[in-house]
Amino acid sequence: MAENEDKNSEDISKGVNNYARYSAVGFQMIAIIGVFTYAGYKIDEAAGHKVQWVAALLALAGVFISLYLVIRSLKK
Repeated sequence: MAENEDKNSEDISKGVNNYARYSAVGFQMIAIIGVFTYAGYKIDEAAGHKVQWVAALLALAGVFISLYLVIRSLKK
């Protein structure tokens, strides 16, 4: 009976660890994309661009970088 309880508590802790890990990955993606977009917005603002091409390109770069980091972390 004690072995089942130990195994059950190990399963629960694994689930919590996985949840925390994947939640952190989501927040990391949001942060990377947000920082790149904000930097692009500020560059466009300083340069006086009418169309915010730099913000769009940096946001897209942030998406690709964050996806790369997610895929790399999932391989581990």
